[in-house]
Amino acid sequence: MTTEVLTKELTAGTWAIDPVHSSIQFSVRHMMVSKVRGNFTSFSGVIVVEADGTATVSAEIAIDSITTGNEQRDGHVKSKDFFDAAKYPAAQFHSTRVTMRGDSYAVDGDLTLKGVTKPVRLDLVFGGVNPGAEQGPVAGFEAFVELNRKEFGIDLELPMPTGGVVVGDKVAVTLDIEAVKQG
Repeated sequence: MTTEVLTKELTAGTWAIDPVHSSIQFSVRHMMVSKVRGNFTSFSGVIVVEADGTATVSAEIAIDSITTGNEQRDGHVKSKDFFDAAKYPAAQFHSTRVTMRGDSYAVDGDLTLKGVTKPVRLDLVFGGVNPGAEQGPVAGFEAFVELNRKEFGIDLELPMPTGGVVVGDKVAVTLDIEAVKQG
């Protein structure tokens, strides 16, 4: 796993995602004219920074924790029609490379969703490090990726009689992450 130095501020060690101060949100086109938004409420992950400043990222999202603000829709999205959360309870991400791109970073890695693993690139902005409170130093990150749901086997077609589809193919995912240095 090749990784450039992320930053001198992010010192060597393991930085665990703090789910209380982090969020994973998504949006997808609905009825061709608007967007449905939602989030995942259960996830975990770590950023491991080596002594030379290189880093790797791994994370897991509980698919059953999806919420869109509508219980009926949430049940449908968790069903076999979409995520099949009973059979595929988690999505996983493991970085393969982190590179600088001007003032931001690209985090390349493998995303496994609904049993399908594909390479993805997250665009990442590093928010800095704060000494934190009682738990120790905290670091902030914001990442964005656009996924094609069909590439991950979420390929239900719901055509509308007037043309178009009920659910768009592209899903925008935004991650606001606060990580706490361990030990």
